[in-house]
Amino acid sequence: MLNAEQRAIVKATVPLLESGGEALTTYFYQHLLTDQPQLRPLFNPTHQQSGAQPRALAHAVLMYARHIDDLGPLGELAGRIIQKHVALHILPEHYPLVGAGLLSAIRDVLGAAVATDAVLAAWGAAYQQLADLLIGAEAAIYDAKAAAPGGWRGARSFRVVRKVAESAEITSFYLTPADGAAALTFEAGQYIGLRLLVDGVELRRNYSLSQAPDGGGYRISVKREAGGKASSYLHDDVAEGSVLPLFVPAGNFTVSAGTRPLVLISGGVGITATLAMLQAALSSERDVLFIHAARHAAAHAFRSEVDALAAAHPRLRVFYVYGQQRAGDGPVAAYGRLTPALLQQWLPPGCDVDAYCLGPVAFMQSVKRALRQLGVPEAQSHHEFFGPASLLDA
Repeated sequence: MLNAEQRAIVKATVPLLESGGEALTTYFYQHLLTDQPQLRPLFNPTHQQSGAQPRALAHAVLMYARHIDDLGPLGELAGRIIQKHVALHILPEHYPLVGAGLLSAIRDVLGAAVATDAVLAAWGAAYQQLADLLIGAEAAIYDAKAAAPGGWRGARSFRVVRKVAESAEITSFYLTPADGAAALTFEAGQYIGLRLLVDGVELRRNYSLSQAPDGGGYRISVKREAGGKASSYLHDDVAEGSVLPLFVPAGNFTVSAGTRPLVLISGGVGITATLAMLQAALSSERDVLFIHAARHAAAHAFRSEVDALAAAHPRLRVFYVYGQQRAGDGPVAAYGRLTPALLQQWLPPGCDVDAYCLGPVAFMQSVKRALRQLGVPEAQSHHEFFGPASLLDA
């Protein structure tokens, strides 16, 4: 338990974290994954190389230090972290390894003059407090999901019963329990964790569930990423009949109940989550606006599926935006970028909607600014993003 003196020391380090937090966390990850190779499967190297993971951790550590006296404002951030941990099956024994690495990084980066014994002790106590909170929350989720119908704990084997190319770069995998028993239900917008063994190396990845719950199993739809080991393995080596270990569904990017019109906006592979949300929402009485941006028709997944839904549901309006014009595109609402003018044209008058957006970071930045400009309240504008939320305002 943190005492008053330790809280004061942690708060006093806020200026250092504001100016050098990302350098600290970059150093931390470099050394942690060298010194503790058993943790490597838990981290996506692409996020390390891009700086997204160090940036996310720097933001989380800074927010924690700022709110050390009252952790209430951290609820949304902590909730996202907890859900990601559940999907990757993070366990209590992982936390001491990470904590030791963080204290070592603080000592090495800040130097002995700043990282005194008192500072290290304060941050050790602060880290343990946070670890205890996360471990407790994650344990409660693991217990609840294991006890639910079709639930399980740890990795469970699922068989690929169908493999379908949805576009030039996105392929769907339909998964059912290998034991023939029921599968845990989930909420549209959630994701699931996979444990893969690629060239003898374990990888863990999260993928959105791209189909609303149907009681039979799961569908994930994976974009082939340039240089992506996991996505290339799934596209090239996983076939119908293959068995994959899955962790339980998780995630808090889900549609809240209500009567306001629902606006689902996606870019690229972000359609995987918004499509599941769309399918689930059509069973309600809400009006739904579905907007999808793709580079071109060949990169546009699930078009025929969404078009069929639009034809069957008068309350659903659909608009597509393509970055490039090509022969055989089919009906397209606009070419170029998804602009505030287009959104204003398509959103209902007054913009009193519940909006959910998922796609590349720059795409979400643009959409968030546009929704704010058009008057959509912040509390009604939602984005799935693992990292500093402030980046969406950049």
